[in-house]
Amino acid sequence: MQYKKLGKTGLEISTLCLGTMAFGRWIDEEASVSILNTALDRGINFIDTANFYGKGQDTEAPYGTGESEAILGRALKGRRDKVVLATKVGIHMGHGKNESGLSRTHIMREVENSLHRLQTDYIDLYQVHIFDPATPLEETLRTLDDLVRQGKVRYIGCSNFAAWQIMKSHAISERMNLEKFVSVQPQYNLLSREIEQELLPFCESEGVGVMVYSPMARGMLSGKYKNQEDAPPESHAAHGEKLLKKYFTNRNFELVNHYRTIAEKNEVSLSQFALSCVITTPAPAHSASKPDAR
Repeated sequence: MQYKKLGKTGLEISTLCLGTMAFGRWIDEEASVSILNTALDRGINFIDTANFYGKGQDTEAPYGTGESEAILGRALKGRRDKVVLATKVGIHMGHGKNESGLSRTHIMREVENSLHRLQTDYIDLYQVHIFDPATPLEETLRTLDDLVRQGKVRYIGCSNFAAWQIMKSHAISERMNLEKFVSVQPQYNLLSREIEQELLPFCESEGVGVMVYSPMARGMLSGKYKNQEDAPPESHAAHGEKLLKKYFTNRNFELVNHYRTIAEKNEVSLSQFALSCVITTPAPAHSASKPDAR
């Protein structure tokens, strides 16, 4: 396993990060722990989750139920300090007022809930899950800075932010002497390459770490799907995974066949080729990819 620094920090993380969106959602605790143990045995020390990950994601009005964090909390007992643990805040954790977003009220409540589920007294990387236009960035950043000063959080990051949103956040942090986002977590794979236009060059310029999600395009780049009607009974598509279905376009199936041909010429699997392309994207700040259920 290779290791890199997370952005400009001194934090050493494995090039591969284990994403755990499926823990407690599509796979039970026994299978989740088996996957975690295999990852740790292979040298992965970077684990990413979110308070939102769990069975509540699949309800008609999705909300977080925390199963993924709870499973990790139990599974990491006695070895918590061996891993770099990342989680997120911001998406609906209920359907009431103040149960989502990046207000001080919501963040302060949810960090305590995450710490309880994870059975730890600190989070290595605490990420805001989505941009919240309804809350001033100053309020969010001041709250996150307080958590770092309290020792509950080591570093802060963002997910699904555009380059301008990170730059604005950095400017506010600079002006107010607050902690800065050290990393961003965007979607990136051979079928979704939008971040190459602006976000990756920005991160390279500013030294922001990049930990991408969905490097396998939610399973499309595994090669298991051959056309829009093809959904093996055991697959996520067959179980109604809406985000995967968005990839089911004629253009994407053509691209998958093209990449499969390249992979075969290089005597590697399509999955290996897809992950390799993501990991070797030329950006010094690029830190990890998440080969999880997505």
